[in-house]
Amino acid sequence: MGNIVAIVGRPNVGKSTIFNRLTESRQAITDAESGVTRDRHYGKSEWNGREFSVIDTGGYVHGSDDIFESEIRKQVQLAIDEANVILFLVDAKSGITDLDQSVVKLLRKANKSVVLAVNKVDNTRLLEEAVEFHNLGLGDYIPFSSISGSGTGELLDELLKHFDEEKEIIEEDIPKFAVIGRPNVGKSSFINALIGKEQNIVTDIAGTTRDSLNTRFNKFGFDFNLVDTAGVRKKNKVHENLEFYSVMRSVRAIEHSDVCILIIDAVSGFESQDQRLFHLADRNKKGVIILVNKWDLKDKSTETSNLVEESIRKKIAPFSDVPIIFISVLEKQRLLKSLENAIEVFKNRSQKIKTSVLNDVMLPHIENIPPPAVKGKYIRIKFCTQLPTPTPTFAFFANLPQYIKEPYKRYLENKLRENFEFSGVPIHIYFRKK
Repeated sequence: MGNIVAIVGRPNVGKSTIFNRLTESRQAITDAESGVTRDRHYGKSEWNGREFSVIDTGGYVHGSDDIFESEIRKQVQLAIDEANVILFLVDAKSGITDLDQSVVKLLRKANKSVVLAVNKVDNTRLLEEAVEFHNLGLGDYIPFSSISGSGTGELLDELLKHFDEEKEIIEEDIPKFAVIGRPNVGKSSFINALIGKEQNIVTDIAGTTRDSLNTRFNKFGFDFNLVDTAGVRKKNKVHENLEFYSVMRSVRAIEHSDVCILIIDAVSGFESQDQRLFHLADRNKKGVIILVNKWDLKDKSTETSNLVEESIRKKIAPFSDVPIIFISVLEKQRLLKSLENAIEVFKNRSQKIKTSVLNDVMLPHIENIPPPAVKGKYIRIKFCTQLPTPTPTFAFFANLPQYIKEPYKRYLENKLRENFEFSGVPIHIYFRKK
C-alpha cells in the first residue's frame, strides 16, 4: 500500500513550493502523457526508488486570523485522516508563532509520524537561529530552503524513515471497491442499500491500512471488500472549502482500492469535482465505473440517458471507455447491475494477455497503419508484450521509439480496447528500443 505524506503549516510558510518541488518532475511527465488536468494539491513523488503520494493540505485559505485558526484545524485533521506521515512546515524567518503552537497541540493528539521542517533557512545566521524550533517539543528538525532546494535530500531521507514497511501483502484475491463522489450524491445510501440491516452478513475486517475499514460484502453471489471512504464518517459542519476537503478525503480510499465506483447526481450532472475524482482514480491506475444516481428525479422529457452519457464521456476523454449506469438508490434500481459491472472491471484490470495472442492481433493493425515517418526515417514496430504490472501496461518494441507521438499511442490504445475487454480500465503504453 502506498505511503501518503501530508504537508501542514500556517499560510506563507512555503507549503506549495515544497509540494511543487516534491511532485514537479513526476507531474510534468505523467501529465504530458495522458493530458490529465494537473491537480494543485495532490501528486506523486519518488525518492530512492520509493514512490509515495503528497497532499498539500493548504486548500484555499482566505480571510482573517480567526479563519486561519479554523482552516489550520481542518488541514491538520485532513492530514491525520489521510496520511501516514505528516510534514509540518515552519518558517525560520518568523520563528515560532502562536499558530505553530496550536498546530503542535493538534499533532500531539494524533498518533502519527511527524517530520518538522524549518523552511527559508537561506543563510548561516538563520541556520543558527533555527535552534529555537527545538522548543516546539517535536524533537529534531530538518533545516532547508524550498526556493533554492538546499536540504531537500535530507528532508526526503527523513520522510522515508517514517514510511510503513512495504510488506509483500498476501491479499485475498477479492476485489476492493471504493465508493467515491461529491457530498450528498448518495454514497452512504448506496452502501446502506447494499449492506441493508443484516449486519451479520457483514464482517468488519480492520483493513491493511491503519484505520480505514474494509467491510466484507458477501451476498447475491458477490464477494468483495468495500473500502470505507470519508463520506461514511461523521460530517463536520464545514461548508467553505467542502469541495477541496471532500476530494482530498477520497485520496486514501482511491489508493487502497482496485475499482472506484464514482457516484454522480443525475440532477446536478457531471461537475468539475466529479472530474477531479475521476482523474484521481485514472492517475492511480484504478478501474472506474460511473453511477448516475437519482435518475428517478430527473425530468426525462428534456434529456435521454444517451445524451447524458455522451456528455459525460466528452468530459472524461481521452479515457472514456467506462461503464456508465443509471441508478436510483432510493428505488433500489440497478444496484446489483452496478456490482456486476464493478466486478467485470476488476476482472478486466487483472487480465493477462498471452504475448503470442497480442502480437497476432496487434501487428496487422500496425502494418496496416504504421507510425508516421519522422524526418524521412521509417519507424518499425516489430513486437509487443504485456508487462507484469498489477494494471494493464504494454511495451511496443521499435527501432526509433523516441519518434512515436501521442496520436499513434492513442491509435494503439483504441485497437487494444476494440480487440480485448478493457472497459473501465486505464491502459498504459510504453515504446522501447528493440
